[in-house]
Amino acid sequence: MATKTASSTSSANHTSHPAFVPSQSFATQTQRVLVDLTELSLQGKQLHWNVVGKNFRDMHLVLDEVVDAARAFTDEVAERMRALYIVPDGRTATVSEDTTLAPLPSTEVDTATCVDLVVAALYATSKTARDIHDDIDAEDPTTADLLHSIIDRLEQLAWMIDAENRVANQSKPAQLTV
Repeated sequence: MATKTASSTSSANHTSHPAFVPSQSFATQTQRVLVDLTELSLQGKQLHWNVVGKNFRDMHLVLDEVVDAARAFTDEVAERMRALYIVPDGRTATVSEDTTLAPLPSTEVDTATCVDLVVAALYATSKTARDIHDDIDAEDPTTADLLHSIIDRLEQLAWMIDAENRVANQSKPAQLTV
C-alpha cells in the first residue's frame, strides 16, 4: 500500500485562510520594529564586551538584560509576523541598512558614555514602536498589544540605566531638558 509522504504533498493543496490578512504597510512597519530590535540586541552585546570604567560590573550585567529583552522581543515580533504570513528579514545586511539606531564606536567605551549610548538605542527602538503603533492598532489590536509590551519594557530599562548618569535634583534626561 502506497503512503503519501510530505515530499509528495503539493503546497498547492494548502487551503488555510487566516482570519486577518495584513496590508503591505503593516508588513513594512512590523519589519521596522524587527530591524531595530535586532540591532538593539547586537549593540547591547557590542557594548557589553567593550564597556570599561566605574561600575563596570553593574553596566556589564544590565547590558545582558537589554540584550535578553531585545532578543525575546525580536523573536516575538518575528513569530507574530509569521503567524500573519509575513516573512521577517533579520539578515545582517537588512539590519545594517534599515536600522534607525545610531552606530556605535568600535573601541572600548567608558561606563558613563555606555549609559548614554544604550539609553539612546533603547529610546530609538521604543520610538520606532511608538511611531507605528497607531497604524498597527488600527489594523490589528493584537499586534499593537505586543508593541505595548515592547515600549513598556524598553522605556523602563532606559529609565533605570539613565539614572546611572543623573545627579539627584540637578539633572534631567537630555531629551527633557527645558
